[in-house]
Amino acid sequence: MKKIFFFIAIALISFNTNAQNDAKAKNLLDEVYAKVKSYDNIFIEFKYALDNTAESIHQETKGDVTIQGDKYVFNYLGATKIFDGSKTYTIIPENEEVVIEASQEEGEGAITPSKMLTFYKEGYNYKWDILKNVKGRNIQYVELTPIDSNSEIKQILLGIDAQTKHIYDLIEVGSNGTKTTITVNSFKTNEPISKSLFTFNKAKYDELGYYIITN
Repeated sequence: MKKIFFFIAIALISFNTNAQNDAKAKNLLDEVYAKVKSYDNIFIEFKYALDNTAESIHQETKGDVTIQGDKYVFNYLGATKIFDGSKTYTIIPENEEVVIEASQEEGEGAITPSKMLTFYKEGYNYKWDILKNVKGRNIQYVELTPIDSNSEIKQILLGIDAQTKHIYDLIEVGSNGTKTTITVNSFKTNEPISKSLFTFNKAKYDELGYYIITN
């Protein structure tokens, strides 16, 4: 009987510890969200890496994004994507074309540039994970698992700078084993930006002879 009570006590302690850690994870993410929302605008330079060991794939590239509310300008893989709050304009110099879409929706659960720093607010369970020292910075990881059991995402590890409460990196593992890592190289806030930054200049690209495609 004593053994039974002992194992019950251990189970209750473990459950209580996990519950406290899950609450800590949520509280930390709430702090990150509040910090992000306090800025007028955010500029991020990042490194993107994709790895699939089974397919012997490793790709790395860099990009940057300026975010103000829901609006953004996203430079990646030689293309520029502008979202002005209602339409998305993808400018592809290599093909001399611009693709205009009615919204920024990219599929359910997609992490769009404007959601890059706040996507975790809905649809995930949180778990406190490891603390790493990265070049003198304490990076606290929170594990996110999708509530939707049919999600193509198996797991996300969100690394948060414990001092600044800024996101340092995001590691996403897909159900197919593919791992994508976004590492923030530069994080600037409240920069002076042009009022026309999120406005697509159609006349400019007409003059350049670009094909304008509206979907």
